Amino acid sequence: MPPTPPPPQTLVLGAGGFLGRWLLLELLGRGEPVAAAVRTTASGTALRAWLREHDTDPTPLTTVTADLTRPGLGLSPEDDARLGKVRDVHNLAARYQFGLTRAQAEPANLHGALHALHWSATRPQLRRLVHLSGYRVGRDPPPRHPLDPGTTDALYARLGAYEASKQLADAAVRVTAPRLGVPLTTVNPSSVIGHSTTGEAGQYLGLAQLVHQLHRGRLPLLPGTRRTFVPVVTVDHLARFLAAVPVHDRAPVAAHTVLDPTTPALPDLVALLATHLGVRPPRGLVPVPLVRRLPRALTGADPETLTFLSEERYDTTSADRLATAAGLTHPPLTPALHHWADRLVHDAFGARH
Repeated sequence: MPPTPPPPQTLVLGAGGFLGRWLLLELLGRGEPVAAAVRTTASGTALRAWLREHDTDPTPLTTVTADLTRPGLGLSPEDDARLGKVRDVHNLAARYQFGLTRAQAEPANLHGALHALHWSATRPQLRRLVHLSGYRVGRDPPPRHPLDPGTTDALYARLGAYEASKQLADAAVRVTAPRLGVPLTTVNPSSVIGHSTTGEAGQYLGLAQLVHQLHRGRLPLLPGTRRTFVPVVTVDHLARFLAAVPVHDRAPVAAHTVLDPTTPALPDLVALLATHLGVRPPRGLVPVPLVRRLPRALTGADPETLTFLSEERYDTTSADRLATAAGLTHPPLTPALHHWADRLVHDAFGARH
């Protein structure tokens, strides 16, 4: 029989996803006893194989089958008891997909966030719940009643199901956590690219779709302006940051926007990638309002992605402070972008996965 792993002190929800795998790799590399929530036994087996491929022994890992769409995370009594000493919970679980309906997005993204929060409140040794949002989320104080039907209906109509469900989840956990006495940190990362040295990707939406169009020669015009800013962060830096949050955050509620400040404006970012890939860059820019009015068959742009094309800049003061305290620095961005673009091409932009 395989050895029994030590009682886990950290639970990672969404452990089988792109970000979850890299966070597990970071935590296990630090010698921390960790539990991974997976949807099926087969998912747990695949996760352990991935860890071995990345030179990490999965023996100390506890795996539990969970369903965030259900109260109590859908855990069996036995698995719930195995997690009795968990002090840190990372909720990285979400259904990341554009074009969803509200009924498809809400169970995992909104209800799942609240189920994770309520379950965390039952842990007697809880130190912190870390909830992953996004850099366009949580910049304003949440309303007292974030799930008011009038508010939610308008948000879904304006943003689409994925982004609306994430915004509502962020607001709901920030309002509810203090009521339950749960120490909470929301981490709001920018667009996550691959590993800084291997380029290993894992998600092929968002900015990766733009690179795909560029590589295929189907990006004659770039939506936005010369100042449009779509910041990025490498997955390995984000994993190190997430692992450091429970160690350094002490406030009852904290929030951090994590992005690489050296990210160039979007036209320059795309030009850099075009040069590296040896393809022609876009010939010009087209205003986002015009793109919204044109047929999607003509522009190739998913309407939900257009909300990310903004000239806004983002306050990273608190994240920078924590990174300094934890001794973290962003890896050099240009080589990381090159490695990521190469890996996207190698993976046929997800077709080989």
